[in-house]
Amino acid sequence: MRNLAKFSISVRDEDFVLHLQDDAGESMDFSASPDQLDAIIDALDQLLSDDEEDIFGLDDDAPTYQKPLG
Repeated sequence: MRNLAKFSISVRDEDFVLHLQDDAGESMDFSASPDQLDAIIDALDQLLSDDEEDIFGLDDDAPTYQKPLG
């Protein structure tokens, strides 16, 4: 299984482009409709909010990680 190293999202006229890059430097682009992007966001939010501590062993005092800028 590949490891996600970087990602970005670009806006086009009627959809979005998800740019995914693995740790070996291979990139793939996927187009996604606004509804599809909303579904991805909702699924990740649901997964992380319901079971984040159980899945990742995180606690409320753990540091917060954010997507790097640029």
